[in-house]
Amino acid sequence: MKSYFHPHYNNIMITHITSFFWKTLSYMSAYWWHVKIEKGCCFKGKPIFRVLPNSSITIGSHCTFNSSYRSNLIGIYSPCMFSTIKQGAKLEIGEKCGFSGTVIGCAQSIKIGKNVRCGANTMITDSDWHNDDYRSSSDRPIVIEDNVWLGYGVKILKGVHIGKNSFIGACSIVTQDIPENVIAAGNPCRVIKKINNEK
Repeated sequence: MKSYFHPHYNNIMITHITSFFWKTLSYMSAYWWHVKIEKGCCFKGKPIFRVLPNSSITIGSHCTFNSSYRSNLIGIYSPCMFSTIKQGAKLEIGEKCGFSGTVIGCAQSIKIGKNVRCGANTMITDSDWHNDDYRSSSDRPIVIEDNVWLGYGVKILKGVHIGKNSFIGACSIVTQDIPENVIAAGNPCRVIKKINNEK
């Protein structure tokens, strides 16, 4: 099958690896071409990981990846696609996170905490992707802290830090920091109200 990916990628289009491979990953830690996947991860459908030389992707244990269009009833446009788009990039994902058709492009640094929910068709990127264009600005790291929930279609753009326990409403575009324990939504995304954690 002809590949349409950048020639420097390390032949890491995992969509063509058998279902046995994905079942095996549920019971063991794996390290494949600079992609480290801890044990207990669940794959529904076949995600795509693409890694440039001298970059890495680390995925914590017991994460879930919904890549089949049937794996999420709200509808998924594409499989989960996690890529490093520059050498030296580091994508780090904590344990017990969930992704549904999520696209992540990491040029510098993206850190995702534990128990982060990424709703259907979400996107996270720390770059403009076209640095040869004079209208682009520098890449800037992204941090998403523990227990954050990204609603359907949310886009997280470069330089953003989202505090723990916050919820980002559907189809929001996040271009600035969001504090912890808030509900935020809109384009651009803004805080709507604080979350009361008291029961």
